[in-house]
Amino acid sequence: PLWMAAVAAFVAVALGKALFGGLGHNVMNPALVGRAFVQAAFPVAITTWTPAFAPGRFTEFVPSTLTLPFMKPNSVTDWIVALNIDGFTGATPLAMQKFQHIFVSTTDLFLGGVVGSSGEAPALLILLGGLYLAARRMLDWRIPVGVFAGAAAVALPLWLYDAFTYPSPLFVWFSGGLMLGAWFMASDMIASPVTPLGAFVYGALIGVLTVVIRLFGGLSEGVMYAILLANAASPLIASITQPRVYGQARRQGGRA
Repeated sequence: PLWMAAVAAFVAVALGKALFGGLGHNVMNPALVGRAFVQAAFPVAITTWTPAFAPGRFTEFVPSTLTLPFMKPNSVTDWIVALNIDGFTGATPLAMQKFQHIFVSTTDLFLGGVVGSSGEAPALLILLGGLYLAARRMLDWRIPVGVFAGAAAVALPLWLYDAFTYPSPLFVWFSGGLMLGAWFMASDMIASPVTPLGAFVYGALIGVLTVVIRLFGGLSEGVMYAILLANAASPLIASITQPRVYGQARRQGGRA
């Protein structure tokens, strides 16, 4: 329902941004703060999708879209029958991999022939959009590169050890929200380190946490929480990775 989006927007602005002093002072990505709230409050509603390539999936409203808060949603049975839709599904590629050890084709993931949240697929378009922003210097390219490197550093050894149980690095990159998060969420200029090394370390931390949550946590997706945790660690990362100014003396025996 649309009111859930309104709730997420309110939480994002009120708790994710205004609480910390407004524009330019937020500690974490406000959009992810709002999404984390509705993820915890309404987990079923925001993890249910229509099948990929279902007729009318872009031109028709699901009957429950305009349902008011605390009201019973309208039946979707007639809508499903009219559009010849098999039903709703929550079996995303990540869920299928985690709980059933079924791996969706990497090509389908890259081109978007899968179910998932709006904006997660296809990975190709997200990649092109991210490269465009990087070319225009509207984001630090070290962050997404760090995300992909960190994710691959964890996924590759596990995949080589047991390819039946663990996904390949390409599957990790193209599935779920990793591609979207790496290019458009993690690169938030306010909540990420400004030092070159810090940006890469910050991105790598997101990649590592994402794969760890996906493979060993209770959730099939971990991008959102990985970015929020890295946002919280951003000041520490920036402090540790501060480059030494030319001519600055090193500390020796407690003296500069």
